[in-house]
Amino acid sequence: MKKMIFTFFLLFLGSLLPQTIFSPNGNLSLSFNLTAEGKLFYQLSFKGKQIIKPSALGIMLKDAPSFDKNFEIIKVDTQTFDESWNPVWGEVKTIKNYYKQLRITLAQKNISDRTFVLTFRVFDDGLGFRYEFPASKAFQYFIVSDELTEFRMAGNHKAFWIPGDFDTNEYEYTTSTLSEINATAGKYAAELSAHAPIGVSAVQTPLMMKTADSIYINIHEAALVNYPAMDLILNKETLTFNAALVDDPLGNKAYLQTPAKTPWRTIVVSDRAVDILASKLILNLNEPNAIGNTEWIKPQKYIGVWWEMHVGYGTWNYADTTNLKLKDTDWNNLKPNGKHSANTARVKRYIDFAAEHGFPGVLVEGWDIGWEDWWGKWKEEVFDFVTPYPDFDVQELKRYAASKNVKLIMHHETSASATNYERRMDEAFRFMKENGYDAVKTGYVGRIIPRGEHHDGQWMVNHYIHVAEKTAQNKIMLDAHEPVRPTGLHRTYPNWLACEAARGNEYNAWSIGNAPEHETILPFTRLMGGPMDYTPGIFEIKMSYYDKNKKERVHTTLAKQLALYLTMYSPLQMAADLPESYEKYLDAFQFIEDVAVDWDDSKYLLAEPGDYLAVARKAKGKDDWFVGAITDENARTLNIPLSFLDDNTDYIATIYADAPDADWDKNPMAYVILKKMVGSKASLKLSLAPGGGTAVSFKKATEEEMQNLK
Repeated sequence: MKKMIFTFFLLFLGSLLPQTIFSPNGNLSLSFNLTAEGKLFYQLSFKGKQIIKPSALGIMLKDAPSFDKNFEIIKVDTQTFDESWNPVWGEVKTIKNYYKQLRITLAQKNISDRTFVLTFRVFDDGLGFRYEFPASKAFQYFIVSDELTEFRMAGNHKAFWIPGDFDTNEYEYTTSTLSEINATAGKYAAELSAHAPIGVSAVQTPLMMKTADSIYINIHEAALVNYPAMDLILNKETLTFNAALVDDPLGNKAYLQTPAKTPWRTIVVSDRAVDILASKLILNLNEPNAIGNTEWIKPQKYIGVWWEMHVGYGTWNYADTTNLKLKDTDWNNLKPNGKHSANTARVKRYIDFAAEHGFPGVLVEGWDIGWEDWWGKWKEEVFDFVTPYPDFDVQELKRYAASKNVKLIMHHETSASATNYERRMDEAFRFMKENGYDAVKTGYVGRIIPRGEHHDGQWMVNHYIHVAEKTAQNKIMLDAHEPVRPTGLHRTYPNWLACEAARGNEYNAWSIGNAPEHETILPFTRLMGGPMDYTPGIFEIKMSYYDKNKKERVHTTLAKQLALYLTMYSPLQMAADLPESYEKYLDAFQFIEDVAVDWDDSKYLLAEPGDYLAVARKAKGKDDWFVGAITDENARTLNIPLSFLDDNTDYIATIYADAPDADWDKNPMAYVILKKMVGSKASLKLSLAPGGGTAVSFKKATEEEMQNLK
């Protein structure tokens, strides 16, 4: 690891404006300027083309003079920073962090003893900037009432967006020009337990755009800590996005104490779509590992008692009674409904399957009391996280899982009552450790308690980080569902393996589902901030298999479900279907068994948001490579060069492909498995069915295998 830092300081002189810095490769330029009124503006260009036109900056305060005008520069600090660092887990073994920094310290006329700092970091693939508030005796506590940050776009770009919302990200994506954005007519999720849409021209980040001359632009944020999430509201006349911060019940945005800083606002830019996917800018803007020893963190595949409840095969709740109280109910005397999935015998079935196929983890949802009376009630005390239903034998399952070398994964559905979870967290984590659980999946379905707070507000942002810190202290891995969208904090808290924070695979079980293009957009949007627990691997595509009256179905082919293990990156990957489904297609399941979840290298080969994606990944510490390729509703043929393979080496490529007559709608479960010998100078021609995909594993060939394939 090598680090080089060069710094110099300049005192302000009027002739210094505007301030401009370039990315290390010179392709991006950032300029900062002050108007005659002392207002702050920045602009960004890529290869001489405007990406962000002059756009305003600033922070509005409540009951105090705002950071909005009358500024003068008192110091300019520039740096060049170059280092390489190794993530605990990730898409690549080593990440290069190379940027040029412009740090501007400002004061306001007629306001003494208070300064304001703007820091810009320009990387080869984009820009990050944030506001900083140094400590002073005159300025210590303050309330943010608004943020003035603008992103004035240079054209009416094509955009991939979901409606702005302070409580949920679980929407379908709409593709339109900026001027056509209409969030009230957007594709809403079919069933939302809590949502708070912002307005007709509001969208969420990460926001993906493509210009008329094929420049790709992504706007998001990094290191969201002690601050509300940022949505964007578009002024269609000027094509300017204004930052929209989540407010609290009093209408305030953030409560801060100096020294303080905001999250980074990020703009990733390239004329190649694959560069957007490969960008590590957001990770680089986060702080390094803060939890110390990480040897106990284990990226893994898992199966679980989960999908069968979504498809109606079983239930989370033990009984069908309602109007129950956590403290006053005798749960042992409830009449069981006979469909409760999280029972001892059924969980043993999953443990057996996991052990047989080398899966280290089994998630169990619905094991704990409270599920009968929680949906939409806005109750404070629904779950206690330590009391099992009468048919779930904690001690026996602890013994049985250990005998099979399998770990159970805990599920904590908080019902969005964060106050209840925080009171009970210590006891819940002790219970986990006593009974052999090293990972937890949290859930926040419903309207937040404290009442009036939002999923994406400052209070809940701090709650999610508190959970990450507490789980790390207990050496517990974390998978958060229904949280704020991630912003790269898994660098700081590497036990925080994954999040949901988007419309996942479960929507295919009981709603209109996810359109075939959905998985070709998510890597350019939601996954820019971090891994997603998308729960791929559904083999029984049509829900009529479980109920002949059901019309719901997964909007992919079976082969595409395999490819998602590569294209939807996560160090925590679920084989989401039932064991019974997999046992009918064990030849296809072999790919899920073989594919890695942690990587030494990743190469994005081909991509176009909303259309297709192909990526190659090399397994951590091994010579094995894997490729995943997916398409939208259109059939495609992709030519994949194999130059990532070692030279002068023969590999056996096992190809899991759509059958010639496969189609996500008409014939989704038709697949073929082929084997061929390949090398680095070859290429693979992959034929993807409508809504389809291809998954490929590459292993170095033995002499016997080479002879058999000749």
